[in-house]
Amino acid sequence: MKKFLRYISPLAPDDSGACSVLYELGGITVICDAGGCAGNVCGFDEPRWFTKKSALFSAGLRDMDAILGRDDRLVAKLALAQQQLERDFTAIVGTPVPAVIATDYKALERMAEKKTGVPCIKVQTDGTKLYDKGEEEAYLRLFKTFAKEKLPTRKGTAAVIGATPLDTGFITADTIVSQIKAEGFDEVKCIGFDSGLDEVKNISRFEKIFVISPAGIRAGNYLKDNFSLDVEVHGCPLPGEYTDKLKDLRTGGRTLIIHQQMTANAVRDIIGDSTCGTFFMLDKTAAQEGDFHIKDEEDLAEKAKGFELIIADFSLKRALPEYKGEWFDLPHFAVSGRTFQ
Repeated sequence: MKKFLRYISPLAPDDSGACSVLYELGGITVICDAGGCAGNVCGFDEPRWFTKKSALFSAGLRDMDAILGRDDRLVAKLALAQQQLERDFTAIVGTPVPAVIATDYKALERMAEKKTGVPCIKVQTDGTKLYDKGEEEAYLRLFKTFAKEKLPTRKGTAAVIGATPLDTGFITADTIVSQIKAEGFDEVKCIGFDSGLDEVKNISRFEKIFVISPAGIRAGNYLKDNFSLDVEVHGCPLPGEYTDKLKDLRTGGRTLIIHQQMTANAVRDIIGDSTCGTFFMLDKTAAQEGDFHIKDEEDLAEKAKGFELIIADFSLKRALPEYKGEWFDLPHFAVSGRTFQ
């Protein structure tokens, strides 16, 4: 019962993170489930659902199909969808059921590619980890599959990895693009966010790669090692009105920022000395001394003691009924389902 949540809503799981990365890339994404996990993605973890359509499907497997591992049924459905939609790739995203029955994802990938004639990406999530782990795997699989060669570098260009609504709270990339352009770039593309598969294929043409969430660090290291790209961890851009409010914030006492790490770093750059706590991945290279990982609600209550100001999604305040300090509301979509827009 250690991970039981009494006060806050369940955090977005890894399969939702994978689907978020793949959402705008023009493929067919199949969530390997009987229907429940796909409903969770579409109903709660994907704010673009009503503004941008995506070929995102549930495998719709019956109980016995899932239990007996009837992979041929899933591949047949995937082939029919590809025949009708003619997309550039397919993707299979894992959930708890295939994890429990030890589904052979490599075999599924080979069967799907043979049947559809297009690349298939397997994202071996299991629905028990948090969204950033699914994003991390999806980014890595995308670049390993589609980034094939070093292209000539185009000066004044930058690509952003780690930009999804779950990480940033935005439903478009406009704010991110405008703030990165202000740093001296003529062209800025957010991978999988207001951009398509071509930007993944041509990632090696960019002069600079910015990683704005921990989920993009492994992919960034892969690009650095294989294409010698200039990769930099960057604070996650914030809406202008939040930046202005944070500048006016009085932070004389101990301050705790709870968010994904790069957003917390961006807030810290504005307000000064403070501590980052996160339920999600904490990368040592981007962390400062004193930053910490939060395991669960009990851990949050214990580690929040002694702070006079907390900057975090307001929904987390329910888990701290004894906290008497100040609170600055900073939405985190993966925590509460609230966006900036």
